[in-house]
Order: sequence, then structure tokens, then C-alpha cells
Amino acid sequence: MEKELYDQIFENNKKWIASQKDLNENFFEELAKGQKPEILYIGCSDSRVTAEDMTGVQPGEMFVLRNVANLVPNNDNSSASVVEYAIKHLEVKRIIVCGHYYCGGIKAAMEAQDLGILNPWLRNIRDVYRIHKDELNAIEDETKKYNRLVELNVIEQCVNVIKMAVFQKSYLKKGGPSIHAWVFDVHTGELIDLDIDFHEKLEGIREIYDLGTDK
Repeated sequence: MEKELYDQIFENNKKWIASQKDLNENFFEELAKGQKPEILYIGCSDSRVTAEDMTGVQPGEMFVLRNVANLVPNNDNSSASVVEYAIKHLEVKRIIVCGHYYCGGIKAAMEAQDLGILNPWLRNIRDVYRIHKDELNAIEDETKKYNRLVELNVIEQCVNVIKMAVFQKSYLKKGGPSIHAWVFDVHTGELIDLDIDFHEKLEGIREIYDLGTDK
């Protein structure tokens, strides 16, 4: 009888431990000393989009936050705490927000339906649609419109990070971290860099969101 996935996980764990020790006998001793990741990765909770697998990074190299539709809402203490810790204490060099095409959260936000507890969360995506309504409504093909909203949502979440006090203080003091907008194409496995002009985005919102502090 085939084992359930839950039971298989523990066997997989043993194999993973052995494979890591084959490469480096002291791997876990070194891992236990602490972490110094270069990157904060903010991605979607979708089970098809695993950050470490698609980027090939090793344990300790990337700090990861995942939630439905890779959001960094202005009033969400969970994502705010992760960003604060990553910038202030881990001193990451780069922040990546990565969405993916055919995202269920984005799709749900595009539809007129009551989703209960998800309503306030998905409202963040609907706000992105509202901001970019003219561009999105001009796209007749629904799939292309859907995928463009995925991209625009990623960009707006990057802007939400820029608005944060911890980011502004770090940027004024150190000139970073830099911020990047990515999309994962689940059909091809390709990571796509939307190549946003980070400095242009920063200057574009500074008049409104600048805290006026370098401390």
C-alpha cells in the first residue's frame, strides 16, 4: 500500500539530512550558528510556487514570507514584522516580491463574490485594480488582463515596502536594500524580472510618503 504524503515526509527528511551531510559533514552545526541571508523573498502561498526550489538557493541564503497573493498590506502586522526584521536585524541586501501567473488569489479578487474572511485581504488586490483600472479595462483578453493584474499587484507590493519606515530609514542611511518585482510563469517554470525602476518608484512617492527622517 502506497504511503500517504504525510508519512513520506519524514523519510524524505532523513534522506535530505544524509544528502546534506554527504556534501558537508558540518552542515547542521554551521546552520545552527545563525542566519545571514542576503535576500528577503515575499511570495505567494500557492503550493506550486516554492521559493527555494525555483531559485535554487540553499538554507540560510534567503528569508521567506509567503501569503495569499504575495501581499504587503499597509495594516498587516505579519508581513510588516517580517520586513522589519529582515531589514533592521538581518540587514538583507535585496527584497524580492514574486507573484505568479494563474494566481488563485488574483483570480478571486477579479470576480464579484463574497468570500467571507478573505474579503478584506482580497480588497488589497481590488485596490490595485482600481488604481490601474483604465489600463486593465482596455485589455479585452481575460487571460492577458488577469496576468497583467498579477504583474501590477507585484509592483504595488514593492511600493508598499518602499512606504515603510524601516525601509526609508535604511535607504537614507545605507542606500538600500534594493527592491525587485518578479513573476513566476507556472507554465514554463521561468522567473521573469519585471525590471522596475526602483529609484523612479521611490522618487515618485517620496513627496507623499517621505517620513523626513534620517535617524
